[in-house]
Amino acid sequence: MKYISTRGSGMPLDSAEAIIRGLAGDGGLFVPEEIPTVSLEFIRGLSGLSYEERAEKVLGMFLTDFTSEELETCVKGAYGGGKFDHAARAPLSIFDDVSVLELWHGPTSAFKDMALQLLPRLMSTALKKTGEKAEVLILVATSGDTGKAALEGFRDVEQTRILVFYPEDGVSRIQRLQMLTQQGGNVKVIAVKGNFDDAQNGVKRIFGDAAFGEKLLEKNVKLSSANSINWGRLVPQIVYYFSAYADLLAAERIRPGDEIDFTVPTGNFGDILAAYYAKRMGLPIHKLVCASNANHVLTDFLRRGVYDRNRSFFKTITPSMDILISSNLERLLYHVTGDAAKVRGWMEELKQTGRYDVGAEVLASIQELFWADFVDDEQTKAEIRRIYDDRKYVPDTHTAVAWAVAEHYRRQVEHDHAMVVVSTASPYKFNASVLSALEVPAEGLDEFELLDALREKSGMAIPRGLDSLRTAEILHKDVCEKERMEADVFSFVP
Repeated sequence: MKYISTRGSGMPLDSAEAIIRGLAGDGGLFVPEEIPTVSLEFIRGLSGLSYEERAEKVLGMFLTDFTSEELETCVKGAYGGGKFDHAARAPLSIFDDVSVLELWHGPTSAFKDMALQLLPRLMSTALKKTGEKAEVLILVATSGDTGKAALEGFRDVEQTRILVFYPEDGVSRIQRLQMLTQQGGNVKVIAVKGNFDDAQNGVKRIFGDAAFGEKLLEKNVKLSSANSINWGRLVPQIVYYFSAYADLLAAERIRPGDEIDFTVPTGNFGDILAAYYAKRMGLPIHKLVCASNANHVLTDFLRRGVYDRNRSFFKTITPSMDILISSNLERLLYHVTGDAAKVRGWMEELKQTGRYDVGAEVLASIQELFWADFVDDEQTKAEIRRIYDDRKYVPDTHTAVAWAVAEHYRRQVEHDHAMVVVSTASPYKFNASVLSALEVPAEGLDEFELLDALREKSGMAIPRGLDSLRTAEILHKDVCEKERMEADVFSFVP
């Protein structure tokens, strides 16, 4: 299978080369030339398999230049070895009216582990397959979870370096500690004075600067990305939608062929886009519900067809969704229209004016599959309390956003489909906000006393990776202005 740019220029590439590059030369994102399809028999056959076996089957349809042995090695290395605290890797918690797809049982307690434990292995294999001799510098902008998961995944991986930028005041205290204590001889973490969009725009600017790329090449270094703009980061996420359906079949909550709904808390649009690919492949999905917080640029777009980032930016208790520029939406627009010129025009409008309008026809096509709504912080806290009171289940803030929006959807739209809420982080990653929602006194408690308080309230074990932060040393202390990001990248290269 070959990969092409959403903006139309350049030659089609094998997946290995697309993964190494991360971003297309014209600033577009790599997408498959065609989307493979599966039969209902294929889906039914996943029920009796392990997560690793499911992953090998799904990934093999997209990464056709990787051998089955290479994929098996990558997948077992990513999900085995005791890195995940649940045998199912991405288990379902099934209630009477909803199921919760828990994607946070990996080493950093967030859904990014599902992809970022695998991407470094795919990258390393791709470098060998293509004979690439240059060192690859992984450049990441994070709103919280991607940073730690990428740092952990790429730590000391041969022929790579990784530099993570995060908004100085835009991540939770636990997220910050996870990044600042990261060990590894090839890693660096820098706080950016600004919000996530400032960090992300700075990274995009660096990727788009041909002269800067030439300067790096003189040092035998090439840039790549671990953000979901990299196809190697996005494709592993398709797997867990198939896995959730297979688990519902195994639990006899649905019959083969029954359509189901997924509600996904969404910022950069990558997680929900993976579900879109699963739908296009033939997974029986009826509706994808896009859940947003007070920065509801995606809700507005999916309702009106106008993407407009010219608005106030809010710092919320769901920082991984505090985003006004959702990069992966570009991939959806390409697949819906099949028109690279249109996509290129819209992205240029966004760059120049901060907005674009896709028109009624394109919007209608998108709305056939997508539905959207948002909740604010107070509604999010109320949802955490409701879920705990009703079920004695403690969701993190992002999961609570999705759960609340799923309830909105089911009240407003006639439905008879099983609903799966996608849970993207452990509640321990956002313990202060969760405790506040549960009305547990937490004033004056330090980060680790908060962990202990939430353990007492929830009865859940504290994830190993978070508990170990108690004695971890702060290793990264750099802060930069957003205009200085290029200089910091260059200084990180030997």
